[in-house]
Amino acid sequence: MEHIVIIGNGIAGVTAARHIRKLSDKKITIISAEADHFFSRTALMYVYMGHMRWTDIEPYEHWFWEKNRLELKKAYVSKIDTDSKTLQFKEGGSMQYDKLIIASGSTTNSFGWDGLDSEGVVGMITKQDLEQIEKYAPNNEVCPRAVLVGGGLIGVELAEMLRTRNIEVTFLIREENFWDGVLPKDEAAMISRHILSHGVDLKNNTNLDKIIADKDGKVRAIITKETGEEIPCSMVGICTGVKPNIAFLEGSGIETDRGILVNRNLETSVKDVYAIGDCAQQREAIGNRKPIEAVWYTGRMMGETVAQTLCGNPFEYNPGHWFNSAKFFDIEYQTYGWVFSDKKDYEAHFHWHHEDDTKCITIAYHKETQAFLGINTFGIRMKHEVFDQWLSQHQKVDFVVQHLKQANFDPEFFKHFETAIIKAFQQHQPVNA
Repeated sequence: MEHIVIIGNGIAGVTAARHIRKLSDKKITIISAEADHFFSRTALMYVYMGHMRWTDIEPYEHWFWEKNRLELKKAYVSKIDTDSKTLQFKEGGSMQYDKLIIASGSTTNSFGWDGLDSEGVVGMITKQDLEQIEKYAPNNEVCPRAVLVGGGLIGVELAEMLRTRNIEVTFLIREENFWDGVLPKDEAAMISRHILSHGVDLKNNTNLDKIIADKDGKVRAIITKETGEEIPCSMVGICTGVKPNIAFLEGSGIETDRGILVNRNLETSVKDVYAIGDCAQQREAIGNRKPIEAVWYTGRMMGETVAQTLCGNPFEYNPGHWFNSAKFFDIEYQTYGWVFSDKKDYEAHFHWHHEDDTKCITIAYHKETQAFLGINTFGIRMKHEVFDQWLSQHQKVDFVVQHLKQANFDPEFFKHFETAIIKAFQQHQPVNA
């Protein structure tokens, strides 16, 4: 019986296993040292905040794995010998495979600051990270203040987590506003004001210089690069993004760049070895998408794709139109298509902002053709399938604005804002209209 081994039990690896099982009777082994069972990584924050228990973020009952003949092995893979198709484990022992799927995910991206190895320096990616945060920031007596470094989604999640326990938070971001590199200026400024409104000390244009530990090796402060300010703290959260978790592949012969290089069939440079999820890097980017996408739904799509290929129905990975969602404290964010922070030469924006400073939309469109290119929406829920259809149909921006009501996903008794948006658009003179 062909043995499929999957390194990693995140959304990509587990999706691959589930779909291979639906399509075949192959032997399947999932290897991970992070947790006994698959869990929802995006829900880690809610365990700390007390909204959910650990068992609540495990999508499948523990009997699911045995019932579906998915063997689980808790171990770290330390080496891969692709010639003999053998995995070596850090804990000792080995395992052979016929086909290998690497779904090893991401690890915290750091930049070699002094003091990184101090006790109380944490990330926010893994189950072990959550355990470290619980250890060093259980309450505001043990941790009166934490400093977070980096202005991405992980940072704002960690800030929200800590504020629920009344821990003071200083948040260092190197940009003028939060997430300036992703959001247009008006949106980034609104989210910055919203973060400040939740009692976070948001320090823009500020970089970390070094982390200072006490005589016992425990974090006691950080120093900022620009001014040399010393900020006392009991924990430092490194929230400067993620990078593919691929260090264990050294010497394997599997070609890597920043991630594991794959083609559209998610095949690596070595026969019978595939890579999916956060650790995979497309050799050729798909449209405007980045070659590496640490996004939940693309991991799921890759898992489905590679399962079909391994079960005799090969087809290319195609994630379709870009979309994503997140939450900034109370403000929900969705994006469909492309709205660039630094507008392309062909791109124009229509921006509407509600007076309560918690709702806005930005619609991107082509200056010449008026084609709808994308939308960012804050505080107003929209339907993915509607925008996906409009992007595929190459609808004009005027059509999208006039039909926004069709895309609204807010409950029936929520206040809707389409009338105000249409009125603002009528006053906005579309470029080259």
